[in-house]
Amino acid sequence: MTRFDGEVSPAFEIVEPAEWRAPVIFNSPHSGSTYPDEFLAASRIDLPQLRRSEDSFMDELIGHLSARGFPTVRVNFPRSFVDVNREPYELDPRMFTGRLPSFANTRSMRVAGGLGTIPRVVGDGQEIYRDRLLVDEALARIETLYKPYHRALRRLINKVHQMFGTVVLVDCHSMPSVGVSRDEPRRPDIVIGDRYGTSCTPLLPDRVEETMTGLGYSIGRNKPYAGGFITEHYGNPASGLHAVQLELNRAIYMDERRRERGPRFAQVASDFGILADVLATTIPFGDLGPFQAAAE
Repeated sequence: MTRFDGEVSPAFEIVEPAEWRAPVIFNSPHSGSTYPDEFLAASRIDLPQLRRSEDSFMDELIGHLSARGFPTVRVNFPRSFVDVNREPYELDPRMFTGRLPSFANTRSMRVAGGLGTIPRVVGDGQEIYRDRLLVDEALARIETLYKPYHRALRRLINKVHQMFGTVVLVDCHSMPSVGVSRDEPRRPDIVIGDRYGTSCTPLLPDRVEETMTGLGYSIGRNKPYAGGFITEHYGNPASGLHAVQLELNRAIYMDERRRERGPRFAQVASDFGILADVLATTIPFGDLGPFQAAAE
């Protein structure tokens, strides 16, 4: 299964605005829905079950923002094939035939849960593969899809940083309306994740919460989602790099069972436009650059 790169072309898309309004990037890493044929053949579950891991249509909810002055990023391959919101080598040795590289992270909590860089299960816990994969297959996916995406995202972040002196990365995801555990309380409309205050200035999640609450959404902070690898890896406030994760309740904008856009889809997309405009006009980006050490 090494020819998938031709089936998933382009693997991801970055759309830069004709006129930049602000250093705010909107990213959708989990909305990809192009499934390589050999991946489907190797799966023990069918396509509708595989798609339960998707952040379906999130790329469409933010896609119009490039015309409003904000760069957008979307991944076209599914997270059940390669998950770019993980470390590059979070791999479960039980999944593979052959020896993993010595630098692979085989003991993370995400690997233990079956949700590593090459996931073992889909979102509701169903096993994906009939048989073990070759280690070379996993490494080929990482080299061909994962690494090019992160190189391109890093280039975009560096470009915005050079243009404006700071960057705000809004990492956009969606979550099932109901958790796996019956003990979990009802999920809010949006969960804002800032890695418990470490990935961005507090002003950013505060402004997101104010804006979306004003638009009628209920808001949660960091539970059950505090932000994944992208938020943690690219969020470095001391360097002027700010990252926040948004998890949108799927029941708000889609029919989760049929996997179709819901009646509020257009309104939710419009509300993301309002949020982008608020961030562009009310965040003091000049104050969010690299912290300067005081002179002795």
